[in-house]
Amino acid sequence: MEAVELLVGRFRGSMVGALMGDCLGAPFEAEPRAARSVLNSYFKRLSCPDIKVPYKAYTDDTAMTRCVALSLIQEKGYNAEDMAKRFVKEFYAEPRRGYGSNVVDVFAALRISKFEDVYGPAAWQFGGSGSYGNGGAMRVAPVALFYHPAPDQKVVSVAKDMALITHGNRLGYNGAVLQCLAIREALHTPTNQLDVVKFIQSLKEMMKKVETLGEDEILEKGQIEFEYTGRLSRLASLMERGDQVSIDAVEEELGNDISAHRSVPTAIYSFLRASNSIPNIEAETAFMRTIHYAISLGGDTDTIASMAGSIAGAFYGIAEIPESLQRHCEGLAEAIQQADQLHSLATNTHPPPS
Repeated sequence: MEAVELLVGRFRGSMVGALMGDCLGAPFEAEPRAARSVLNSYFKRLSCPDIKVPYKAYTDDTAMTRCVALSLIQEKGYNAEDMAKRFVKEFYAEPRRGYGSNVVDVFAALRISKFEDVYGPAAWQFGGSGSYGNGGAMRVAPVALFYHPAPDQKVVSVAKDMALITHGNRLGYNGAVLQCLAIREALHTPTNQLDVVKFIQSLKEMMKKVETLGEDEILEKGQIEFEYTGRLSRLASLMERGDQVSIDAVEEELGNDISAHRSVPTAIYSFLRASNSIPNIEAETAFMRTIHYAISLGGDTDTIASMAGSIAGAFYGIAEIPESLQRHCEGLAEAIQQADQLHSLATNTHPPPS
């Protein structure tokens, strides 16, 4: 029973972690990089039990993550057409969640075509090269949770297909695969046994298989076959340097923008770096240190913090996420409910009591 409760806590941690990174990181997106002292004050203020502020609204990151979770729950597995329809319905119901113009074009094409080919509109974008943004990676957490007991090949396949609905470029869908594998690796790692070197090496080994070109695959001009494998090597080098690594160095080596290959490795690095104390970051838990650090990197703060939060939440569990901060996020109850339903289906058990 204790093992079940622990896993439930990790499922909840991943879904709530993704939500919190999104909600708390959104105010800093595309703004000048926030100093650590500013972020310390921001989180300290929100943690005050007497403070009353409006909900921190979630963005398209969470809106699409919820669609992925709902589809997996309702269909009891991956159904491309159902998921695509949920994305489109969600967007047209609430279009002002911060969606990018490219994905909106995909939604419009899907609706006009009546979902005849759910992968077609994304594949045809940018002259047939597809998008390499991080929109597939930002919503993949429910896939990692639902399929966590499945073989690697199944997890990779579903993560890739889920991303292909909107991101037809190799960098876009492989970014979703890496993020999915990172969440799953965190979920399977005992909380008191995080070996950073082993964690990175495990991801490198899996991504090398993923990135090895198939017979029918052709690299586009300027693309590297082992893009993510190489970036994981850079990540490992940064970890070896510890506190000597500046934010500028992280941006240069890993990135902090909306492209998948320049944000997913950054989210993973944020989780691993924050597993130990970081100078000038005041945080109640290692989970909150992860969110704080991810936001401090600037750039696409909501998505990078959301991806880092989903990994950290899967590792630390919801008990390490302060309730004083959870309460500020729009959609908290839904995130917890979906986590419980995903756990129930993944383990064939009944949802735990709230």
